[in-house]
Amino acid sequence: MTALDECHARGFLYKALGNCNDIKRDVNKCLSEERWARAKRNRDQAREKRKKVEQLWADERAFERGFPPASSSGAESSNTGATNAAAPAGEGEKR
Repeated sequence: MTALDECHARGFLYKALGNCNDIKRDVNKCLSEERWARAKRNRDQAREKRKKVEQLWADERAFERGFPPASSSGAESSNTGATNAAAPAGEGEKR
């Protein structure tokens, strides 16, 4: 990048005639490689985070199906919501 800055500092005509193009191409290639590596790192981290979230959701679903909550009021409200939500969907499928 310093070489590109030095090339540009030589003046407009030097830059306009394309004397800095090779240096600029090298800088762009380097920056592109760094950007690609950073994006890959971010994608990998996002995939790992997504796997953890999916696992938490799966554990929560298994817990809800296999182990009802200890308080009866909490179980009734969650069952009522599930029953109400399922009823219209079932009726809609019959039509």
